Amino acid sequence: MSKVLFVYAKGGPPLEYALSRVAARAEVHLLALSPLPPSARGRCARLCASVTVPGEAGPPDLVALITARAQAVGADAVFTPSEYAVVAVAEACRKLGLAGAGDTCVLARDKRMMRLTWWEHGVPQPRFRAVADEAEIRAAAAGIGFPMLLKAAWSAGSTAHRIISGPEDIAPAWRRARAVMEESARHGYAELHVAGADGDFLVEQIVEGTAEDWFDEPGWGDYVSVEGIVADGVYHPVCLSGRMPTVAPFTERASITPALLPAAAQERIVELARAAVDALGLRTCGTHTEIKLGAGGEMWVIETAARFGGAMTVPQIEEVFGADLIGMLVDGLLGRPVAWPGGVLGPGEAVGAAGSLVVLGVDRTGAPWPDRRVWDFSAVDRPALITEGSRLTEVTEHSLPHGTPVPVYDPAAGANSMAALCLLSASDPVTVIRDFETLTDALPDVLPAVPDGGGRI
Repeated sequence: MSKVLFVYAKGGPPLEYALSRVAARAEVHLLALSPLPPSARGRCARLCASVTVPGEAGPPDLVALITARAQAVGADAVFTPSEYAVVAVAEACRKLGLAGAGDTCVLARDKRMMRLTWWEHGVPQPRFRAVADEAEIRAAAAGIGFPMLLKAAWSAGSTAHRIISGPEDIAPAWRRARAVMEESARHGYAELHVAGADGDFLVEQIVEGTAEDWFDEPGWGDYVSVEGIVADGVYHPVCLSGRMPTVAPFTERASITPALLPAAAQERIVELARAAVDALGLRTCGTHTEIKLGAGGEMWVIETAARFGGAMTVPQIEEVFGADLIGMLVDGLLGRPVAWPGGVLGPGEAVGAAGSLVVLGVDRTGAPWPDRRVWDFSAVDRPALITEGSRLTEVTEHSLPHGTPVPVYDPAAGANSMAALCLLSASDPVTVIRDFETLTDALPDVLPAVPDGGGRI
């Protein structure tokens, strides 16, 4: 039986889900670079032939660690769903002579190099400039103009994003973004292989998006993601997922599969995603490409990752389209034939719809809740709040323990401010959006208040 070394770190789909899909195709050996989620530990023991946890791993060099563990278990492939480990895994696969993302994987991780590569290939994107200090931010403003976005080059989940509206914002934005990256690193949400990555930044133009020119129904956000796989250098786009509007500055609130777009619009978006992915020269890996939608059909690529979309993106795709992306990629890494979809899957091929909602302490407009609440999924009256026939569940691995205060939303922290993640299955994408809007409106009233009145914000 084939053997796969599964390299776990924070980020990506729930560990239980990903492990089960790999275990269906190979003997799994787990290397945990982050502490295992408590909810997944039992499943790990049942599904894995071996589990190596932090503190037992040996040499500090991450590539050496992955390489040594792969050799020790006789791995035929190495897989990671985590943004923070993809570069190290790609380098380990190169050393081992195994299929992987390839030498250019770093281009899909470092946003500075990513944008420079796209500029060289003429891929539409916001104007940008790499920056290393306040002086370089001030110099960049001359070419980009205000407002502009400061972002960390190696971040994920909109962490350390700061909008700079004028010269007076530069110093505080720079201080806050760097502090957030340092804090994220302490919690394990940081690049694991590249030293000093939390100090790398860029600024970019804030392009004007519009959902109204693309979607017939209200409630959609102005960007989509194209999910796919590169196998032996050939890009296979699978489907599109849509979004609800982000919370300022650009924190994702909800992902919906499928994106309810006309076929012609979907085709144009996919071709732009193909240009972005092909320019990066990836070999064999999952891909997640985000594209901003503008007026009059204009589009800009936001970013591409050499891994699948995080949170529930991949489970949503399997539920709606029956496509097991992790299983497809594992087969590709093992050199097996893969039954790719006949074309890019769209609303016409979908069976129902699915979406994931990030619980943040803000209302639909992004304003903070009037008082502090604690997370408790059992307090959510699902029959009263969602459409009949819809099904709402809590994603335990990505949620705080019940009774934990919902964090005060921090625009600079992005997804690090989330309290929970919920998955909704419904008859169609519009129902997912309407149910999520209802839930968002209801949560500050139905969740229990923080005890002892500690809560006015």
